[in-house]
Amino acid sequence: MEKRLTRSTNNQMIAGVAAGIANYFNIDPTIVRLIFVITALTGGPGIVAYLIMWLLMPEDISGEKMA
Repeated sequence: MEKRLTRSTNNQMIAGVAAGIANYFNIDPTIVRLIFVITALTGGPGIVAYLIMWLLMPEDISGEKMA
């Protein structure tokens, strides 16, 4: 089974983007969430990047955590 970058449906806080990225790279979702928050608070494109990924990333329809 090939890895796909999808939004998580079982470990989401807002839209599942951070959890989906974390699942893809096999890291803790908290790290990805912190990166989004830090980039948003320091004037970076954190919020815009999150919104774009929310629109472009497909939802994980299997409902399982990717390995």
